[in-house]
Amino acid sequence: MTDLLNSLIAFVSAHAWLAYLTLFLAALLEAVPVVGSVIPGSTVILALSALVPGGELQLWPVLTAATAGALLGDGAAYWTGHRSQREILGTWPLTNYPRVIEQSEAFFNRWGALAVFFARFVPPVRAFVPITAGALGMPPARFYAVNIPAVALWAAAHVLPGVLAVSALHRYADLPHHEHVGKHLWMFAVLGGALIVALAIWTIRRRHGGGVIEPAPK
Repeated sequence: MTDLLNSLIAFVSAHAWLAYLTLFLAALLEAVPVVGSVIPGSTVILALSALVPGGELQLWPVLTAATAGALLGDGAAYWTGHRSQREILGTWPLTNYPRVIEQSEAFFNRWGALAVFFARFVPPVRAFVPITAGALGMPPARFYAVNIPAVALWAAAHVLPGVLAVSALHRYADLPHHEHVGKHLWMFAVLGGALIVALAIWTIRRRHGGGVIEPAPK
């Protein structure tokens, strides 16, 4: 695994634009209904943020890529719902996930415009609330007034922990910036945490006969 991470870091150093594109696509796909329920976009962003302190990636382009991807994904979902209204909630593939649609509607009805803000931090509802907001007639100005600051905060919350964690390892653990030890530790921690969360979700689904993102039975 360490050799793989070394290869990844070396590749990113030589092709930074691909890393920024990956960050953009990870944030974009995570905002797509249904697809966003299974894409580990947050894990990708958290892991790649470890490459900022060493200079392989730059902070502002990383934040910009994550923010732009999330804004485009949320916006596309919102406008799809806004154009089709409630009809979109009854079409495939959303009809395969009635429980999540119900949760998204309940979430929106309870919190109103703030649902768009809170949903950014609550997977898998995050991938369904923008289209639900559009389908339920939320005005565009109100949607973006809440969505833009939510996405900006979400991007910072996913990028800055990796930057600060690796920077702290270099500063307080006396790890030189040219060494990849700190990046390895952070990436292993992120991947391990994602695995633990995935196993916990799988266990909950097994015990309760299915999770919130399970498709409806045929």
